Amino acid sequence: MSHPHPELSAPTELAEGGLRVIPLGGLGEVGRNMTVFEYAGRLLIVDCGVLFPEENHPGVDLILPDFEPIRDRLDDVEALVLTHGHEDHIGATPFLLRERGDIPLVGSELTLALLGSKLREHRLRETVHHKVREGDTLTFGPFELEFVAVNHSIPDALAVAIRTGAGLVLHTGDFKMDQLPLDGRITDLRSFARLGEEGVDLFMVDSTNAEVPGFTTSEQEIAPVIERVFHESDQRIIVACFASHVHRVQQVLDAAVEHGRKVGYVGRSMVRNMAIARDLGYLDVPPGVVVDAKELADLAPEKQVLISTGSQGEPLSALARIAQRNHNFVHLVPGDTVVLASSLIPGNENAVYRVINGLARLGANVVHKGNALVHVSGHASAGELLYCYNIVRPRNVMPVHGEIRHLLANGALARRTGVPEEQVVIAEDGVVVDLVDGVASVAGKVECGYVFVDGSSVGDITESDLKDRRILGEEGFISVIVVVDSVTGKVSGGPEIHARGFAEDDSTFDEIKQPIIDALHRARSEGVDDNYQLQQTVRRVVGRWVNQAHRRRPMIIPVVIEA
Repeated sequence: MSHPHPELSAPTELAEGGLRVIPLGGLGEVGRNMTVFEYAGRLLIVDCGVLFPEENHPGVDLILPDFEPIRDRLDDVEALVLTHGHEDHIGATPFLLRERGDIPLVGSELTLALLGSKLREHRLRETVHHKVREGDTLTFGPFELEFVAVNHSIPDALAVAIRTGAGLVLHTGDFKMDQLPLDGRITDLRSFARLGEEGVDLFMVDSTNAEVPGFTTSEQEIAPVIERVFHESDQRIIVACFASHVHRVQQVLDAAVEHGRKVGYVGRSMVRNMAIARDLGYLDVPPGVVVDAKELADLAPEKQVLISTGSQGEPLSALARIAQRNHNFVHLVPGDTVVLASSLIPGNENAVYRVINGLARLGANVVHKGNALVHVSGHASAGELLYCYNIVRPRNVMPVHGEIRHLLANGALARRTGVPEEQVVIAEDGVVVDLVDGVASVAGKVECGYVFVDGSSVGDITESDLKDRRILGEEGFISVIVVVDSVTGKVSGGPEIHARGFAEDDSTFDEIKQPIIDALHRARSEGVDDNYQLQQTVRRVVGRWVNQAHRRRPMIIPVVIEA
């Protein structure tokens, strides 16, 4: 990934008594959240999440933050603080722990439980962890941490106040200000105000919905829509949502109980996460309501509810396999209802609509955010952000969590509440911000690109490799094999040309064979005898002809054999 700020150089040494903030992910994108704080030679990390690949990342499973800027300083890390249990905040933790396995982990009960199952999947032993809740304070080296309750689309989310000798930082994590949350746990604005009275030197604020006016709709507003779906459906209902959305699953369970239906979970992560939430008391499951999903087939269709993963159109998810008719035990029939109870993550639109079209083709009634209120955001809209700025009255503001347009919109909101323009710092991944003498400013940049997980390899795939994959997928592949007499320099065999994903009939290339031979003869007559240069001659001739004749740019693999 090319750096968005080429004008910046590496940061100078941190001023004595200053606090350095190094975002390694989550600024300029939605996902991959990770921020490093440095004070007095020690480091504190807040969040360590993944970014899910888009269509221009063929074959990539996950995208990680780049640990390179701190790789030689991992022994300086005091702790990793996890604000909540979403994948874009905890998903990269196992990969960090492979590099130093004893980093203390700090988070709420549900967050650490979800992470624990992930660590076991990676066959990592559980490291030292500190279970915290709102109101708790902990000290790690020079960092004093205070945790504040915030409301989000997963229970047990926390903001964190970080006190050092350089000042007080308040990091919201992901949050909104739902005044009627399903679990009754609201964002603790009283603590925000108290910290504001103490003096927040740097306010790091969730930017995801900064462009959205007003206030985010309450989770309770979804209940009537779910109730209507259950009331109107006389066949099976399938609800797809995030595997971590405990509140949405609770609403579906409550509706199922009211309408006398049984519920089955589909998708490994859904089964695992809901079991954790139930065992810890975050999910109220009435006896006998949840059964093994395979047992539902024995019931009448009007008695069945499936809660599935795959609301983002993930190719291997349960819902995608159902839409493609290749799920091993769930088979849609006309008249079934499918509810996609989630928002669209940027970049996933095509995949989601592909699944919706597949479901509709099978005769399902598809209910999604485009035609019903089946999901509300977990992030604060502009009205809530303004409210927070007026309560906290921060000296400096650094918008976090969002694409550049979200960060800029959030910064504009801060300025509207009176934060001076020069004290609103817009930074992207790798842009280093120092807080010195109460003033936050850009200090330089560190190189931090995307780290791709591809199967069992981590970081081995480069942008160049992805470019080759995109070319193969979009433009095709042509191989050219030529045998050249090592004595005379004349072509003695071939050219033999084969193509994949370009033209099925190899006779298409008959007209370019003689130009290849002619070009090789010219090259040899001009004294070119290096095999690599001869191959490049073949590549240029074929590439020019394919572009002119077919308007394509396939991958061309020339092989020149001397015999």
